Amino acid sequence: MRETTVAARTTAAVWTAGVTAVLAGLPLAVRDRLPDRLATHWDLGGGAPDGSMPLWAASFVPALLWLVSAAAASVPLLRGGTRAARPWTAAVLLPVGVVLGGAQAVVVRANLDRADWHEARQPTAWLIALLAAAVLASVAGLLATTRRTATRGDGAEQEADAPALEIPEGRRLVWFSRTANPWLQLLAAVTGLVAVSALVALVGGLADPGDLWALIVGCAAASLACAVFSSVQARVSERGLEVSFGPLAWPRRRWAPGDIDTARAEVRRPSQVGGWGYRLSGLGTTVMLRAGDCLVIRPRGRRTDFAVSVDDAERGAALLNALRADRTS
Repeated sequence: MRETTVAARTTAAVWTAGVTAVLAGLPLAVRDRLPDRLATHWDLGGGAPDGSMPLWAASFVPALLWLVSAAAASVPLLRGGTRAARPWTAAVLLPVGVVLGGAQAVVVRANLDRADWHEARQPTAWLIALLAAAVLASVAGLLATTRRTATRGDGAEQEADAPALEIPEGRRLVWFSRTANPWLQLLAAVTGLVAVSALVALVGGLADPGDLWALIVGCAAASLACAVFSSVQARVSERGLEVSFGPLAWPRRRWAPGDIDTARAEVRRPSQVGGWGYRLSGLGTTVMLRAGDCLVIRPRGRRTDFAVSVDDAERGAALLNALRADRTS
């Protein structure tokens, strides 16, 4: 848990520093192509600018607003690092960073190569794109915040070394465990920041699109893959085993109790399965996020196992075996 909290704080710090650098540095990077004052507000009726800022203010005011927002959002994470604080921080930092970074890029593009800020015209198409990106970022942050994880059920008081649990009549038991790899989470944040920075540079007109699209697509794909497979949740209930990935708990894999031949706990290491992440090897399929205990099942009709590295795997296997036995009795 401590490593996960450190990773969350480090990821938030990387994102905060990166967005700050983009906001403050973007206008300064092309100051030779910008007027002394930048148009920052437009008349919605005619599209002509009706507000401006000097170059230094257009550079540092958005960065200051971002730092204040980031500091306020990070207070719960810095104080306690609770599970609830991490998604809340992500839900604020992600959309706010996207909106401010996109707005800065739109302002720079509108003023680029203009002799006077009055010549800048409202970049309607880019504003629409910015609004769409803001909506997507807000939805992603909201889903990450409201995604609820199941809690362990009444089987928690059973002996951890029991091969199977006895389920009392009329009672429902639920077992839940989660594992995260802080290094994959940090890599997702860094590659995502590179993709966003390149996209901001593209929108701001700082580089040729042909030079940036490969970088944007590659880093965005790497960030998405790392984010999805940086954490895993396993849940055992009357419906069987459900394994979900990433902060949004998607994608998922499910097995009903009747679809499982055996369940057990087993110690596995990355060297045995070929590395980290979603691995295919002679041992079958392994979701390897940390060395140690894994919940291992043998799906019915299959010759290979499926394993996921989660804590308290033996209790989860015991409950699965009890549910499986109850279905066949």
